[in-house]
Amino acid sequence: MSQRIQFAQTGGSEVLELVTTTADEPAAGEVRIANKAVGLNFIDIYFRTGLYPAPALPSGLGTEGAGVVDAVGENVTHLSVGDRVAYAQGPLGAYAEHHVLPAAKVVKLPDFIDFETAAASMLKGLTVQYLLRQTYELKGGETILFHAAAGGVGSIACQWAKALGVKLIGTVSSQEKADLAMQNGAWATINYTEEDVAERVRELTNGEMCDVVYDSVGKDTWEVSLNCLKPRALMVSFGNASGPVDGVNIGILNQKGSLFVTRPSLNGYADTRERLEMMCEEFFGMIESGKIKIDVANRYPLADAGKAQDALQSRKTTGSTVLLP
Repeated sequence: MSQRIQFAQTGGSEVLELVTTTADEPAAGEVRIANKAVGLNFIDIYFRTGLYPAPALPSGLGTEGAGVVDAVGENVTHLSVGDRVAYAQGPLGAYAEHHVLPAAKVVKLPDFIDFETAAASMLKGLTVQYLLRQTYELKGGETILFHAAAGGVGSIACQWAKALGVKLIGTVSSQEKADLAMQNGAWATINYTEEDVAERVRELTNGEMCDVVYDSVGKDTWEVSLNCLKPRALMVSFGNASGPVDGVNIGILNQKGSLFVTRPSLNGYADTRERLEMMCEEFFGMIESGKIKIDVANRYPLADAGKAQDALQSRKTTGSTVLLP
């Protein structure tokens, strides 16, 4: 038997329920993971609320975790029972003691990374990899704006940007979060509850503004983000924490300086096993070098997934959160 979190209707965290089921057997090309730790991400809330539709209801939740392979389907050659592994993509259902997913989405975990660190950082770390190294390949010397700089993704982005020699300006909602972002390598921070973000960016950059803005907030920060860019710069909208960006007249990009905009996702970049392996190799290397340290700041029992999501959604958390089956 195996426990998992599921929801039969969309809504608030109260729709999440802990149920006992029989662990599925892996089909050809699949593996079953006995999870040791599960990652918590904002995208999980999007599925729970219905912003992103689940394939069917009732549905499992979560796409990120780490553990040990305990069953292998036919035609799987790169993984064996007993392997330490991690994953960040695949079908919903990671909030569980056991999770079956395509073997192509699972990577072996180096000995120097423990299960909690992996579960707390796979999706976030690979997100930062594609944002800083692929969506816009930062070379060093650029000035960028990164919203929610003290969160799970932001904390990794601050460290990676510093390692690249990039000036990262991070937006935060409190002095505590500003201090954390600076400790992680941000060049400067802006408390958006007290300061005009665009004006403060103008002051910090002596009027030059930013080469790239990375925005996971969405609706509430869309125009502010555009106002922080220099002409012909890039707006990277990669999340919807405040709601999706819609109803946009594309002409605004012309009005604000012939800007570029993209809406990327991890699945759009880690779309082959080779690309996934390449991204993991670089991210794991950053951890091994000590240039990136993962802050597993919050731990909840699997049964308290709803409480964990509420804390994340209310922006009470810093660093990363894991669920422990």
